[in-house]
Amino acid sequence: MADKFGDSLVKDQLILDHPASLFVLFFTEMWERFSYYGMRALLVLFLTSSLMDGGYGWERSNALELYALYTGLVYLTPLLGGIIADKIMGYRKAVVLGAFIMAVGHACMAIEAIPAFFYAGLTCLIIGNGLFKPNISSMVGQLYKDDESKKDSAYTIFYMGINAGAFLGILLCGYIGENIGWSYGFGLAGVFMLLGMLQFWFAQSIFGDIGLTPKKETVEENVESSNVSGNEGGSSRLGMWAAIGLVIAAIIYFLIPKDAAAPLLSVVNKNYIPPFLFGTVTAIVGFIVTDPSLTKVEKDRVWVIIILTFFTIFFWWAFEQAGGSMTIFANDYTNRDLVGSGAMIFKVVNAVLTLGSLGVITWVLFKLFNVTFSQISTSNIILGFSFVIIWGLAIWMLARQFQGAETEVPASWFSILNSFFIITLAPAVSKFWEKGIITSGPIKFAMGLMILGLGFGILAWGANGIPQGAKTASVSMIWLVLAYFFHTAGELCVSPVGLSYVSKLAPVRLIGLMFGVWFIANFIANWAGGMTGSFIDQIVASNSMSTFFLIFTLIPIGAGVILILLKGFMKKMMHGID
Repeated sequence: MADKFGDSLVKDQLILDHPASLFVLFFTEMWERFSYYGMRALLVLFLTSSLMDGGYGWERSNALELYALYTGLVYLTPLLGGIIADKIMGYRKAVVLGAFIMAVGHACMAIEAIPAFFYAGLTCLIIGNGLFKPNISSMVGQLYKDDESKKDSAYTIFYMGINAGAFLGILLCGYIGENIGWSYGFGLAGVFMLLGMLQFWFAQSIFGDIGLTPKKETVEENVESSNVSGNEGGSSRLGMWAAIGLVIAAIIYFLIPKDAAAPLLSVVNKNYIPPFLFGTVTAIVGFIVTDPSLTKVEKDRVWVIIILTFFTIFFWWAFEQAGGSMTIFANDYTNRDLVGSGAMIFKVVNAVLTLGSLGVITWVLFKLFNVTFSQISTSNIILGFSFVIIWGLAIWMLARQFQGAETEVPASWFSILNSFFIITLAPAVSKFWEKGIITSGPIKFAMGLMILGLGFGILAWGANGIPQGAKTASVSMIWLVLAYFFHTAGELCVSPVGLSYVSKLAPVRLIGLMFGVWFIANFIANWAGGMTGSFIDQIVASNSMSTFFLIFTLIPIGAGVILILLKGFMKKMMHGID
């Protein structure tokens, strides 16, 4: 059989018409997302929990500032991690090293009683994610060097692995952290990160030459290719824009009012991050748009990517309230106590979601075992052992819930709804796009922003009865469920569409750099979202909880309206790509 899938060893053994090596990456990414989202679901809850309950007893504003810094930085370090893998160690070593550093980070966070270990753990997670995240995704692409037509389908399968990991991580780490102990929740995330690393390590033979350390001649070829494309002056141009960025950063730094009594976390967020962002964005955008090798058409299309990326910031700025202010709303303002028939309905629904998702993923696991056990038996044994633990924990959790007459829904549980709705809505949204009723990228983006805003509008309506300045309340859970439904529908209009348009519009030689811009946008959005969320108490005290959520209603909807107005202009600049 012809080598359809790069240099993968198992070329003629397919799962769902894809190489078995894709599913090794699928499960590796699943465990990494399990650990990330499991920890993320607990972070704000742990920080704001009282000392009596084992938390740090932080003010909600301080907790959300740390959340802002952490979730922002995990989208910044992949820029460096991708460069390190490209130039020095290769994708495989970067994935293994990143996974190991993250496992160490989770182990440190399990010793959360000692703050130094807690902060060291967060630092390890930020560094490890930078090495892991961009490079495992790059390996997926390398599997299909000779069959580009299957890439979209492959990344869809990979995306399902991401959401499966997020679903299980939030469900199990969240439940154990809230009900058994914070250390156990943080530690469980680390256990599966370590098992995921070992599974990948012992499966490397299946990838052939994919992801190995870059060869010297490859680097030389890249340099030659860069020169041919007209970038001989790239180094001096980069230096010029870096200097301009530094000047802008310095100006903004000196213009920001300083508070000598502010805690270190606030100093970093308010004094250093804004200058860094403005300086970095100016330097990157300037460097890209002044590239002398760009034709008029290419430059126009690059500007379209930059415009779409700018509007993406508004989407993720609001969407990422899920791990911050929406978690606080679930914990402190939502009636999560269920009794009688309501409790039984929740238990049954939770069991169906949990066992159904696990059943589908386990079916994929057996498919992988069937075609690869003789080649990578050690990896498969580790993977199988991981699933034995997962099934055991899931059954234990469900049994524990069914034994109780009353049920308090964990505050972290609501975050699983995003992953569940993605799995259930994605096929319908995909079919809708295929019908060709809406083909314009800007219109799809606008739809996503406006649907997201509608979700926050529903939350604002549900929070309407909460008194001004209230620290607690007891509103119905239905408002959060509906909000997550609309947020997920909006995500499906923006996230996959955005990645697709970057790959369509960017010149081939600049694809990596344009995806770097995308990562910077996520950094800005996550940081800004956490920082905005940190004002929740001030806004609720001076206005109301409804006012707080209306901010995230009106701004995305307004951004969507502006995108609709820009549609004709952007269509011209896309030169035939709609």
